[in-house]
Amino acid sequence: MIITILGSGTSGGVPIIGCHCEVCSSHDPRDKRLRSSVLLHINNKNYVFDAGPDFRQQMLREKVNALQAIIFTHPHRDHTAGLDDVRAYNHFQQKAMDIYVTAETENSLRKEYHYVFDDKWYPGLPKINFCQITNSPFNIEDIIFTPIEVMHYKMQVFGYRINDFTYITDANFISEEEKNKVLGSKVLILNALRKEKHISHFNLEEALQLIAELKPEKAYLTHLSHQMGKHADVEKQLPSNVFIAYDGLRIGI
Repeated sequence: MIITILGSGTSGGVPIIGCHCEVCSSHDPRDKRLRSSVLLHINNKNYVFDAGPDFRQQMLREKVNALQAIIFTHPHRDHTAGLDDVRAYNHFQQKAMDIYVTAETENSLRKEYHYVFDDKWYPGLPKINFCQITNSPFNIEDIIFTPIEVMHYKMQVFGYRINDFTYITDANFISEEEKNKVLGSKVLILNALRKEKHISHFNLEEALQLIAELKPEKAYLTHLSHQMGKHADVEKQLPSNVFIAYDGLRIGI
């Protein structure tokens, strides 16, 4: 299994026109963060968690010429706004793209991309096949995906575990029952928005406390805002098994 960080930022973490903060003006490529997403390459097939506004750019950068499915975490636009660009995969793969979603996320996508589902279909529009999921394990081509329910303030968000890998973004609370699903992970990717406390995301201290409790072999912090600071500065403050994720990072398990 190879995990590629497609994006490690958030809408408040990507480069901003006219911004001269230390992150935007940094020459370290690790500080250039697109919206959070992960590519999972397993059994010679590709799966993506979320398709935000940078989806097309991320797919081109990583040369992802075939994509089996997109698995969504929740319906916020920084995680869904690139879905229209599956039309290229529709064309070359000659099939609809399988999209794994909760009922809430499906309803949101049907509204956001209403033109895809209108009665009068227009040639060239994306073709999407919704596969509705709940908080129970599901199978995609003999790979078991286990949802992990987390709370993004008052919104349900799904993290996912696949074998020894767990991905959790946009969370600030995880119940004890759901934490048990993460235990034993070799690699955990977890959101940490900034150093100051936030209403709907783990901050750095909270993320580190959770990592210490769950004890993965390695953990990577993602969904980083400008307020977190520069990659090199923050990583100096971390435990030896915790790292700052960056766009293009590849992790093998």
